[in-house]
Amino acid sequence: MVIPIGIGNDTMFPPSPFDLSSFESKCKRKYGVPPRPHWITSYYGGHDIKFILQRFGSNIIFSNGLRDPYSSGGVLENISKSIVAVKTKNGSHCLDILPASETDPQWLVEQRATEVKIIKQWLANYFADLRALIKH
Repeated sequence: MVIPIGIGNDTMFPPSPFDLSSFESKCKRKYGVPPRPHWITSYYGGHDIKFILQRFGSNIIFSNGLRDPYSSGGVLENISKSIVAVKTKNGSHCLDILPASETDPQWLVEQRATEVKIIKQWLANYFADLRALIKH
Protein backbone atom coordinates (compact mmCIF):
# COMPACT_ATOMS: atom_id res chain seq x y z
CA MET A 1 0.00 0.00 0.00
CA VAL A 2 1.36 3.40 -0.94
CA ILE A 3 0.77 6.14 1.60
CA PRO A 4 2.49 9.15 0.04
CA ILE A 5 3.30 11.01 3.23
CA GLY A 6 6.75 12.46 3.63
CA ILE A 7 7.66 13.81 7.05
CA GLY A 8 11.38 14.08 7.53
CA ASN A 9 14.64 12.29 7.97
CA ASP A 10 14.39 12.12 11.76
CA THR A 11 11.34 9.83 11.84
CA MET A 12 10.36 6.33 10.76
CA PHE A 13 8.38 7.86 7.90
CA PRO A 14 9.77 8.53 4.42
CA PRO A 15 11.57 11.83 3.92
CA SER A 16 9.69 14.86 2.73
CA PRO A 17 8.70 15.25 -0.03
CA PHE A 18 7.59 11.68 -0.68
CA ASP A 19 9.50 10.11 -3.60
CA LEU A 20 7.43 7.44 -5.36
CA SER A 21 10.26 6.14 -7.58
CA SER A 22 12.51 5.61 -4.54
CA PHE A 23 9.63 3.87 -2.73
CA GLU A 24 9.03 1.62 -5.76
CA SER A 25 12.71 0.67 -5.91
CA LYS A 26 12.73 -0.27 -2.23
CA CYS A 27 9.60 -2.41 -2.62
CA LYS A 28 11.02 -4.23 -5.63
CA ARG A 29 14.28 -4.85 -3.80
CA LYS A 30 12.72 -5.94 -0.51
CA TYR A 31 9.59 -7.81 -1.68
CA GLY A 32 10.27 -8.55 -5.33
CA VAL A 33 7.16 -6.72 -6.53
CA PRO A 34 6.35 -3.10 -7.33
CA PRO A 35 3.74 -1.26 -5.26
CA ARG A 36 0.42 -0.29 -6.78
CA PRO A 37 0.13 3.45 -6.08
CA HIS A 38 -3.54 3.73 -7.07
CA TRP A 39 -4.81 0.46 -5.60
CA ILE A 40 -6.59 2.03 -2.63
CA THR A 41 -8.57 4.53 -4.68
CA SER A 42 -9.25 1.94 -7.41
CA TYR A 43 -10.44 -0.69 -4.93
CA TYR A 44 -12.24 1.49 -2.39
CA GLY A 45 -13.04 4.58 -4.42
CA GLY A 46 -12.23 7.93 -2.92
CA HIS A 47 -10.93 9.83 -5.92
CA ASP A 48 -13.02 12.66 -4.52
CA ILE A 49 -13.62 11.74 -0.89
CA LYS A 50 -15.79 14.80 -0.23
CA PHE A 51 -18.12 13.90 -3.12
CA ILE A 52 -18.33 10.24 -2.07
CA LEU A 53 -19.02 11.03 1.57
CA GLN A 54 -21.60 13.71 0.78
CA ARG A 55 -23.54 11.15 -1.26
CA PHE A 56 -23.06 7.99 0.79
CA GLY A 57 -21.88 8.92 4.28
CA SER A 58 -23.35 10.17 7.50
CA ASN A 59 -22.52 10.32 11.18
CA ILE A 60 -18.75 10.19 10.83
CA ILE A 61 -16.23 11.96 13.04
CA PHE A 62 -12.79 12.36 11.51
CA SER A 63 -10.59 12.80 14.54
CA ASN A 64 -7.26 14.35 13.65
CA GLY A 65 -4.33 14.91 15.92
CA LEU A 66 -2.20 17.31 13.92
CA ARG A 67 1.02 15.93 15.45
CA ASP A 68 0.26 12.68 13.64
CA PRO A 69 1.95 12.42 10.23
CA TYR A 70 -1.19 10.73 8.86
CA SER A 71 -3.27 13.83 9.55
CA SER A 72 -1.92 15.43 6.37
CA GLY A 73 -3.91 12.84 4.44
CA GLY A 74 -6.95 13.09 6.65
CA VAL A 75 -10.25 14.90 6.43
CA LEU A 76 -9.55 18.19 8.18
CA GLU A 77 -12.72 20.16 7.42
CA ASN A 78 -16.39 19.36 7.97
CA ILE A 79 -18.00 17.81 4.91
CA SER A 80 -21.59 18.11 6.08
CA LYS A 81 -23.54 18.57 9.30
CA SER A 82 -23.06 14.89 10.14
CA ILE A 83 -19.60 14.31 8.67
CA VAL A 84 -17.33 16.38 10.84
CA ALA A 85 -13.64 16.91 11.46
CA VAL A 86 -12.44 17.32 15.01
CA LYS A 87 -8.87 18.59 15.06
CA THR A 88 -6.45 18.98 17.90
CA LYS A 89 -3.06 20.58 17.61
CA ASN A 90 -1.37 18.18 20.03
CA GLY A 91 -3.12 14.90 19.26
CA SER A 92 -1.82 11.84 17.50
CA HIS A 93 -3.14 8.67 15.90
CA CYS A 94 -6.09 7.19 17.87
CA LEU A 95 -5.19 8.99 21.08
CA ASP A 96 -8.78 10.09 21.66
CA ILE A 97 -10.11 6.53 21.60
CA LEU A 98 -7.72 5.22 24.26
CA PRO A 99 -9.20 4.81 27.72
CA ALA A 100 -9.37 8.02 29.72
CA SER A 101 -6.76 8.55 32.40
CA GLU A 102 -6.33 11.00 35.27
CA THR A 103 -3.17 12.24 33.58
CA ASP A 104 -4.90 13.14 30.30
CA PRO A 105 -4.19 16.72 29.24
CA GLN A 106 -7.12 19.15 29.19
CA TRP A 107 -7.16 19.39 25.37
CA LEU A 108 -7.70 15.61 25.16
CA VAL A 109 -10.50 15.70 27.73
CA GLU A 110 -12.13 18.48 25.69
CA GLN A 111 -11.71 16.60 22.40
CA ARG A 112 -13.41 13.53 23.83
CA ALA A 113 -16.21 15.69 25.26
CA THR A 114 -16.73 17.28 21.82
CA GLU A 115 -16.94 13.86 20.18
CA VAL A 116 -19.39 12.55 22.81
CA LYS A 117 -21.56 15.67 22.38
CA ILE A 118 -21.68 15.10 18.60
CA ILE A 119 -22.61 11.43 19.00
CA LYS A 120 -25.30 12.24 21.61
CA GLN A 121 -26.83 14.73 19.16
CA TRP A 122 -26.88 12.11 16.39
CA LEU A 123 -28.66 9.69 18.73
CA ALA A 124 -31.15 12.34 19.82
CA ASN A 125 -31.92 13.16 16.18
CA TYR A 126 -32.33 9.47 15.34
CA PHE A 127 -34.78 8.85 18.17
CA ALA A 128 -36.71 12.05 17.37
CA ASP A 129 -37.03 10.92 13.75
CA LEU A 130 -38.08 7.46 14.88
CA ARG A 131 -40.78 8.85 17.21
CA ALA A 132 -42.06 11.09 14.39
CA LEU A 133 -42.20 8.10 12.03
CA ILE A 134 -44.12 5.97 14.54
CA LYS A 135 -46.72 8.75 15.07
CA HIS A 136 -47.56 8.75 11.37
